[in-house]
Amino acid sequence: MSSKIHDKIYDLVDLDHYPFRLDIRYATENNFMGKVLYPYEKAFLQEPVAEDLAAAHDELTKHGYGILVFDGYRPWIITKIFWDWANEDQRKFLANPDNGSIHNRGCAVDCSLYDLKTGMEIEMPSKFDTMNETAWSTFDGGSEESRRLRDLLIHSLSKHRFQVLKHEWWHFSHASSSDYPVMNVSFPEILSELE
Repeated sequence: MSSKIHDKIYDLVDLDHYPFRLDIRYATENNFMGKVLYPYEKAFLQEPVAEDLAAAHDELTKHGYGILVFDGYRPWIITKIFWDWANEDQRKFLANPDNGSIHNRGCAVDCSLYDLKTGMEIEMPSKFDTMNETAWSTFDGGSEESRRLRDLLIHSLSKHRFQVLKHEWWHFSHASSSDYPVMNVSFPEILSELE
């Protein structure tokens, strides 16, 4: 895989400069591994991806919601750490590092909604990073309201060149992903390039 990994940041932008709310789970222990994996509570995406996400956010504000980002660009080494840690059942929900992830290209975002009035995260049919059928984008359990809001998120992002992952209602891949390589650039390296 190393021959396919690039160290150039391309068009990565810092999502701090966008209207989203950030809850970067891999910079905390509040994730499926229960350990801190990122050095900063930062998220990055390729600029065209961030711009399309901002357009979806603007549309969602008309309904009283904003986009809550859990993850964006993910260095390839983190994808490998996930894979090596996971058991066979969990690997069904993870990208194989042999191929890399769309997150490694800066073209995937893990996100949900938050209420603009209260600032609170919206209840969905499952929690972020749940590894069972409740996480599926078509799961018909949970409350009717949670399914309605999940579907609103999916519909809004799909109008802006994103496609939801079948087994993760929170994971959206952007149509431009084939334009970018798999990358293994660390967050400190990205921040030094963006200064």
